[in-house]
Amino acid sequence: MSTANKTVLITGASRGIGRALVEQALRRGAKRVYAGTRGPMAHADERVIPVILDVTSATDIQRAVTSIDHLDVLVNNAGVAPYDDLSNPDILERTFAVNLFGVLNVTRAFLPLLKRSRGAVVNHLSIVALAALPLIPAYSISKAAALNLTQSLRALLAGDGVKVYGVLLGPVDTDMNRGLNIPKATTESAARGIFDGLEHDEEDIFPDPTSQSLADGWRNGAAKALERQFAAFVPGDAA
Repeated sequence: MSTANKTVLITGASRGIGRALVEQALRRGAKRVYAGTRGPMAHADERVIPVILDVTSATDIQRAVTSIDHLDVLVNNAGVAPYDDLSNPDILERTFAVNLFGVLNVTRAFLPLLKRSRGAVVNHLSIVALAALPLIPAYSISKAAALNLTQSLRALLAGDGVKVYGVLLGPVDTDMNRGLNIPKATTESAARGIFDGLEHDEEDIFPDPTSQSLADGWRNGAAKALERQFAAFVPGDAA
């Protein structure tokens, strides 16, 4: 799907990959970009419309829905990645509130608009959804759950013409990864890779060098084959 002349909503748009996604959508000719943030945001391009949107807030989500009358692409980018050791259940709950339930609740709220436009949902996942990184186990577990959510939504919404994409990111140079001394993609290159994958209709998008090394194995592997088999169990009127 091309984003040219499309209306896009990006959550977590104030910095990092979210901010880079806003800029990339503009470069690719988006008609309007709603930038979801938890606080005020200014942008020089009149196509950018800031929207207060804490994905854990039902009030914010509903207010955002009422302020947007058309939507082609929803990018669920907002996320948190605490360093933890699973000793504090509150950290796990807070991480799931953003990385899993935030994705689900925002998607559900905007489904009527996306069904009307036969649009797309793009979920920001991570390669740690495939194998846990013990430095950030709460994040890893939440992204594994979000991958399963993405696969489920993909099957359930196919009948309504809504496509669901998962972005399996490797390490990117953001605040979340500043403490890791490893090679990292820039936010700009990651955002470019995400929109390239969307335009090429890659339902599982591997937008950076680290994740790309896993792409063929994932796409041709047993887990992907099982996903396709299970999708066939969805009733024709499930969506």
